[in-house]
Amino acid sequence: MAGGVSIHGVDIARGIAAEGLFVELHALEPERRLIAAGRLGANGQLDHPSVRGEGIVAGPHEVLFHLGDWLKAAGYSARETAFLDLVPFRFVIGDVAQHYHLPFKFTPWGIQLFRGV
Repeated sequence: MAGGVSIHGVDIARGIAAEGLFVELHALEPERRLIAAGRLGANGQLDHPSVRGEGIVAGPHEVLFHLGDWLKAAGYSARETAFLDLVPFRFVIGDVAQHYHLPFKFTPWGIQLFRGV
């Protein structure tokens, strides 16, 4: 796949896709602009035209993961939902012809986010 940004969320504490996790994708320059927003599907991925490159430009971007809300809705205890809330991740797209896959793996206590293939 060439171009685009794909977002994939997985709750590694339970070993499940983060279906329903609300995410936002923003370009940050020349001013902050919303590119995509929505809930991850049953496969844990955002189904949006930005996956195929629509709206994607070179420069800095940010994904916001509304993790606290998702953890609460997924039935985690109050103790487990008190640590992480809105999780931002900033990255730079240097080449719009390349695909940027962002696997977001998490538990109530921490996250792992990287550029995948």
